[in-house]
Amino acid sequence: MKEIRDIIKAFDEAQKQAKRTALATVVHLEGSSYRRPGARMLITEDGQLTGAISGGCLEGDALRKALLVMTEKRTMLVTYDTMDEDDAKFGVGLGCNGIIQVLIETIDPANPDSPIQFLKTIIAKRQKAVMVTLFSLQDKKNPQPGTCLLLTEDGSIKDTAPSLNKILAHEAKDVFTKQTSSFKNYITDTNNTTAFIEFVKPAVSLVVIGAGNDVMPLVAMADILGWETTVIDGRPAYAKKERFASSCKVLVSKPENVIDQIAIDDLTVFVLMTHNYNYDLAMLHLLLKKNVTYVGMLGPKKKLERILGELEEQRAHFTTEQLASVHSPIGLDIGAETSEEIALSILSEIKAVLSGRQGLSLHANTGTIHSHNELTIEQVKVSEKN
Repeated sequence: MKEIRDIIKAFDEAQKQAKRTALATVVHLEGSSYRRPGARMLITEDGQLTGAISGGCLEGDALRKALLVMTEKRTMLVTYDTMDEDDAKFGVGLGCNGIIQVLIETIDPANPDSPIQFLKTIIAKRQKAVMVTLFSLQDKKNPQPGTCLLLTEDGSIKDTAPSLNKILAHEAKDVFTKQTSSFKNYITDTNNTTAFIEFVKPAVSLVVIGAGNDVMPLVAMADILGWETTVIDGRPAYAKKERFASSCKVLVSKPENVIDQIAIDDLTVFVLMTHNYNYDLAMLHLLLKKNVTYVGMLGPKKKLERILGELEEQRAHFTTEQLASVHSPIGLDIGAETSEEIALSILSEIKAVLSGRQGLSLHANTGTIHSHNELTIEQVKVSEKN
């Protein structure tokens, strides 16, 4: 989500200076690559790049292609085959061992249904969404359909697809339900069109209970990641906006009032760092009843055991699933000692939990980092009447 926000900011600045722009999007991948489908990069006519479609090896060529797209005002699909041992044709040694499909679309500022406007709709409020981008792997030389549909969480649909609109709307709703992107190749009597049906999640919402000095690096690192952060403390002297990253929301609140001030969804995580036993006890009691995805609490195991024991004495009973959301001691075991290292440990654990990973070293992984099954293109035959 941070990349999307950065792209929109760069686009708005380019418009103030009357610069032409194009948007490059990774729409499919075979094998391995530094970036996954959905990675984006905004390109201005004077060569400014915001976002990334690779680790830096494809950006130069994408810039050259984007300048052509801006001049001809047509969408282009570019294939980068990094499985080819002759990487010299790109001018660099790529070494990614994958085939990357990048769609480059010129952006018309006057078009209310441009890809940038779709992205602006998504970030206008905290919401999940589905975007559909069409391209043709069989007919790369001709102009590509491009980004054509947006489904937002409130059920509204923006649709500019010249065809397949009913099918695409149905597929978008299915992806929204499953919350996993998919790829479909629609086969008609006259052509084949591939759809990247992308599920777009909002940023992680990190709620930190406690505003001590050790919270400051945690908030700063979360800000770099593009997470939405809120710091809450009952002490006005600590809960001051100027002590934290500019984008951070800071509140002064008692434990019993916290929940009413926070919108909780499946990407909302809580970290308890008050160094106040009674405050943590009250917050953990409230959060366990809300079935949040992740609750991390600073302190040793004995502290958590004591808190749970007190809650049990108060006849507060929780399921195994509810208790599984609690992580204390908090963070991954990386030998952290300083507040900055502890912040890194905490954020790494949260990311691992949200991704359904164990947080192990990648060099010990005997399989692939990402499942190749997620990139499978399903073949669908459709009637021309659709």
